[in-house]
Amino acid sequence: RMWTDCCLRSLSSALMYDAVHAVVAAVQELNRSQNVGVTQLSCKSSKIWEHGTSLMNYLRMVELEGLTGHIEFNSKGQRANYALRVMQSTKDGLRQIGQWHSDLGLSMERKLHSPNATDTLRNATLTVTTILENPYVMLRRNHQELDGNERYEGFCVDMLRELADILKFNYRIRLVGDGVYGVPGANGTWTGMVGELISRKADLAVAGLTITAEREKVIDFSKPFMTLGISILYRVHLARRPGYFSFLDPFSPGVWLFMLLAYLAVSCVLFLVARLTPYEWYNPHPCQRGRCNLVINQYSLGNSFWFPVGGFMQQGSAIAPRALSTRCVSGVWWAFTLIIISSYTANLAAFLTVQRMEVPIESVDDLADQTAIEYGTMHGGSTMTFFQNSRYQTYQRMWNYMHSKQPSVFVKSTEEGIARVLNSNYAYLLESTMNEYYRQRNCNLTQIGGLLDTKGYGIGMPLGSVYRDEFDLAILKLQEDNRLEILKRKWWEGGKCPKEEDHRAKGLGMENIGGIFVVLVCGLLVAIFMAVLEFAWMLRHSHGTELSMCEEMLQELRGIVTCQDSLQLRRRRCPGGLRARPLLPEDPGRARAAAMAAVSLSNGMVCGAGAPEPLSHRLAQEAALVARGCGHVRICPECRRFQGLRARVAGAAGASPVHSEGSFEWEKAIDVSEPE
Repeated sequence: RMWTDCCLRSLSSALMYDAVHAVVAAVQELNRSQNVGVTQLSCKSSKIWEHGTSLMNYLRMVELEGLTGHIEFNSKGQRANYALRVMQSTKDGLRQIGQWHSDLGLSMERKLHSPNATDTLRNATLTVTTILENPYVMLRRNHQELDGNERYEGFCVDMLRELADILKFNYRIRLVGDGVYGVPGANGTWTGMVGELISRKADLAVAGLTITAEREKVIDFSKPFMTLGISILYRVHLARRPGYFSFLDPFSPGVWLFMLLAYLAVSCVLFLVARLTPYEWYNPHPCQRGRCNLVINQYSLGNSFWFPVGGFMQQGSAIAPRALSTRCVSGVWWAFTLIIISSYTANLAAFLTVQRMEVPIESVDDLADQTAIEYGTMHGGSTMTFFQNSRYQTYQRMWNYMHSKQPSVFVKSTEEGIARVLNSNYAYLLESTMNEYYRQRNCNLTQIGGLLDTKGYGIGMPLGSVYRDEFDLAILKLQEDNRLEILKRKWWEGGKCPKEEDHRAKGLGMENIGGIFVVLVCGLLVAIFMAVLEFAWMLRHSHGTELSMCEEMLQELRGIVTCQDSLQLRRRRCPGGLRARPLLPEDPGRARAAAMAAVSLSNGMVCGAGAPEPLSHRLAQEAALVARGCGHVRICPECRRFQGLRARVAGAAGASPVHSEGSFEWEKAIDVSEPE
């Protein structure tokens, strides 16, 4: 710029010199043709100089060689028939590389000479100002033991080394005095690295220096070596860790409650409808119609509650509705369970495999519309300048908040902003590259929303620097060779946190589905407990046993382990858990008398009429009926292949069962000829 100003001043002096010579030559010619006198004129008077027109005509005829070349004017009084030389500045001075003529135009004598590192930067030592900022410029761990440039490391240090290898220059790194990037002051002066470039205390500013229009007015920037934008850094708010009962999450507690109420309602309605309709009452043994006046209803209270469970679990049951009303209830329940199970299955995968984050803000608009979360940026940086000069309404509102907030929400360094984010309810506004760097090294940080703007980092130089084009070419070469991308991966990656873009499915652990194992174990324990209660209930209502409950249970378990299906075990498996007591030999008359009366069997069936009798009497009647050959006696209604009873006198083979005085032993008699 100084050289340009000097050239302009020299050109102005030369033009003034030639103009005076042209006027003198015209006046001399005018004086030869006529006597030119001097007349006093007033600016307020309309009187003109009488020789003015003649002087203008003689000026158009002037031809001479001046400092600016050939001087000649056309009829309009404009300079004509002149030429300009095209010069190039080199290390040896100015040299002509072409000529421009007013009539012929431009004619180049030789190709434009491209300056290279040999011309300007070879063996030159440049002062580089920078600022400590991770990961651009950092002090080595043993920096106190090192000297000079070896004390520093980082992305910008490696990039500066690559540029020095290309352009063949030397450099000396020096930290900026006030520790800021640079903002204009009230009196027009600049602080930070920008101020050092303006005062020419440094030749280069290599750091995360953002290219802005305001800075571009006072310093020069190279082409951007990194593209970025302003982003929001906030701490991670994870949802609660998945518990053992995470499989319940697809439905809300209210839905689970209504499903339970629906199950109870359907069970009660099914029981009521099945009892009302006559088509659910039927004879289980139609082949014995007339001999046994028995009708049953399969929808007992227990079966009414079990049937909806089988439909809900998509397993069904052995109970099949017969009447139209019960089938209607069953169909509606099945349709209900189809939708419920499908919805549950669709949502179960997402709730078990995806850990959703609970973030109170999701965008910059959410941040600007609330006051519970404080937010700010680095003082004296380009981000603060961006909000200060922005004309966007949301950003203006954010700047008014940050500017007026007390205590101040501005921080002096990025490390201070990160610490404030982690230790308080604070959101930090910074460049996206810095955001990515710190998120890779602290899993408690996350980025909110996208980028607020788009800008770039460039190398700062004093205004009019002769090195600008050379650094532009060198940066382009590094980008084409992917050297800048390699350096970025070197200093950004390597953190302990996984990439946020990695959403591949991962295996479920016990913390996700462990609850269903708890349910399974609890169900098994409840079943064992209920079996013990049933066993105890059976023993309490049975007669003729001399063993205690523990001995009976141990004997039962011993038979189960040894796979011995004893006669005693078979008798225990009859409905109701009742044992058959042997008919005592000293009471044969009672059995004959009971056999002649109406019979009420121990399994609940009724043959003929008669009032119910005690259990011991029923057993005696059944024994007598067996002895008389009553073939329709049933022990277990569910065991339909058990066709009857046979009596056998213990220890008296071939004796007549009617007249035997011995005790009876019960055994199964299977008649495969009768349909089941």
